[in-house]
Amino acid sequence: MQKICWRLLILIFAGLLLADFAAAARLKDLAHIKGVRSNQLVGYGLVVGLAGTGDDTKKGKFASEAMANMLDKFGISVNAASIDLDNAAAVMLTAELPPFSRNGSRLDVLVSSIGDADSLQGGTLMLTPLRGPDGRVYAMAQGPVSVGGFSLGGGGGKKVKNHPTVGRIANGAMIEREPPSTMFIDGKIVLTLNRPDFMTVSRVAKAVNETFNQKIAIPIDSGTIEVTPPSQDKEVLIPFLAVVENLQVTPDTRARVVIDERTGTVVVGRNVMLDAVAVAHGDLSIQISAMPMVSQPPPFSLGETAVAVDKQVEVEEEPGKLVVMARGVNIDELVKALNSIGVSPRDLIAIFQAIKASGALHAELEVI
Repeated sequence: MQKICWRLLILIFAGLLLADFAAAARLKDLAHIKGVRSNQLVGYGLVVGLAGTGDDTKKGKFASEAMANMLDKFGISVNAASIDLDNAAAVMLTAELPPFSRNGSRLDVLVSSIGDADSLQGGTLMLTPLRGPDGRVYAMAQGPVSVGGFSLGGGGGKKVKNHPTVGRIANGAMIEREPPSTMFIDGKIVLTLNRPDFMTVSRVAKAVNETFNQKIAIPIDSGTIEVTPPSQDKEVLIPFLAVVENLQVTPDTRARVVIDERTGTVVVGRNVMLDAVAVAHGDLSIQISAMPMVSQPPPFSLGETAVAVDKQVEVEEEPGKLVVMARGVNIDELVKALNSIGVSPRDLIAIFQAIKASGALHAELEVI
C-alpha cells in the first residue's frame, strides 16, 4: 500500500510539472469543485463615534432603536423615542465566508449606511453578528471603519470625495462557526464549468485522463465532469487536486458580440464570422439656427418696433464609403475594414445590428 501511494505521488508531481509548460488556461480558472463554495454573510449593526455626520434620528428610527437595544444589553434602560444623536449610524454588513474556513480566522467586512448619514469617516462598528442564509451566526464583526473618501460642509457649502457612506473593516470579522463543505459525491469529485460547453468539457476530461493515464474523468453533460480520485487519503488527494486544478485546457467559446448602448462599448469575440456583405457608412448632420431680427423705426415717428426671426437650416452629409467584406471574414479583417471607414463606437453598434438583421453575422448579438 505504501509503495502504491509513493507511485501515485510521483505521478502527481510529474503531472504538476508538465502542466506548467502548456499554453492554455488553467482548469481552476475554468471550473470549480462542486460543494466547495463560499457563503454570503449579512448583519445589521451600529457605527458610533461619528463627528456629527450620523443618522438624523428625528427622521428615521434606525440608529435610535439600535442604540436603545445595545444599551439595554448593558443594563441601561432608555426609551428609543427620547434618543437624539447624530454621531451614530445604522449600517448593513456584508462579508464572504470562504470554503474550509476555520474558527479564529478573520474576514474583511463591507459596511454600508442604510439611513441618511453623511459619512462613516472615523466611526467604529460595535460588535455585530454575521448570519448566513440559514439564520445561524458564523462570524462576529467589530472595529474601526476605513472610508476612502470624505464629506465636509458648512455655511451652505459642501465637498464630497468618493463615497463616504460605504467603508471597509480589514480583518474585522472573526469566524465563530465553520461552514459546511463537502468535496465527495458518492466517492467522486464533480467539476463544474463556469461556462458550460460540450467542446470544453470534452477537452477537460481528455486532459485529466491523459495526465494520469487512466480513464478517471467522465463528462456527464456540457458543464459537469465526474472525476474518480485514485485515493481519498489526504496524503494523495491534496496533491492530486493540485494537479487537476493546474491542468492547461483551451476553452471553446461561442461567437458573441456584446453591445453596451449606454456607454457605446462594443466587444467582439474571436470566433465571430461574417458572410459576404457590403457596408456603407455616411453621416447626415442637420442644424437649425434661429436669429432674431429687430426693426427699429426712426425717433419721433409713428412706427412700431417689429421683431422677426430669421431661421437658417443647414444640411451636411458626408460622402458615404462602401466596404465589401468577403465570405468568412474573421475578426481581424472585420476590425480593419470598419476602421478604414472611420466608424465610431456608436456607429459600430448600428452597423452590427444591421448586419445581424441581414443574416450575415454568424454570432450571438447581446445588448446589455
